[in-house]
Amino acid sequence: QVQLVESGGGLVQPGGSLRLSCAASGSTLRFFVMGWYRQAPGKERELVAAITSAGSTSYADFVKGRFTISRDNAKNTVFLQMNSLKTEDTAVYYCKAGTVMEYWGRGTLVTVSS
Repeated sequence: QVQLVESGGGLVQPGGSLRLSCAASGSTLRFFVMGWYRQAPGKERELVAAITSAGSTSYADFVKGRFTISRDNAKNTVFLQMNSLKTEDTAVYYCKAGTVMEYWGRGTLVTVSS
């Protein structure tokens, strides 16, 4: 069983940066495909970025060039560096481990507002 806890969300002005963390317990994340998702009010949950066990990354078009996903297997943690934030990035951000058997965190709220 994998438990995931996201942190690092908060209120930031447009153009600012935040770094989200997803810490795991109960199992190593080393062999999991990891993903960051987000869900804005009234919208469907959507994939933001993913990283394979080998470190290959992929991004949604709306964050390319602004967000970076990374992982530290020694710390059993996955990160999402978010730069040049826009108001439309406001959402609850969730971490997911796995593709067949999926494990989700409870999310961290990111609010981008002036």
